[in-house]
Amino acid sequence: MISVLFVCLGNICRSPMAEAIFRHKVKDAGLEAEIQIDSAGTGNWHVGNQPHVGTQKVLKENRISFEGIRARQVNESDFAEFDYIIAMDEKNVSDLESIKKGNPTAYVGQLLSFLPDVSDKNVPDPYFTGNFQVVYELIDESCSRLLTFIRERNNI
Repeated sequence: MISVLFVCLGNICRSPMAEAIFRHKVKDAGLEAEIQIDSAGTGNWHVGNQPHVGTQKVLKENRISFEGIRARQVNESDFAEFDYIIAMDEKNVSDLESIKKGNPTAYVGQLLSFLPDVSDKNVPDPYFTGNFQVVYELIDESCSRLLTFIRERNNI
């Protein structure tokens, strides 16, 4: 099974949105038995909480389930358990680098790196900006391209 972990700061806005969208795309592709998806935050402020109400609202508007998604903090073992760790911004990547130990084999990258026409590779944090719809659109397109990347890389 291929495993994908989405990471942001608090795990209530961007990464749970990416988890829900990617889970939806994986289901539509009939790959639920082949790809496992989760999300986590680099911080611990919201552990156990459901996604932010703004994230819930935009996901509901787009008929995407966020059932069962609860905030958790990323940890060192995630680098051994996940094949792909996809961060929302440069700071998340930097924080991930400080958490990992040894030489894990997980692919670590930024979600917006899958959008070649976007110059700023940082997904804006709607917790601060309120732009949940803009963030949804960026994540949705990036997740489509990420799924293509994973399918090609893993021959599925």
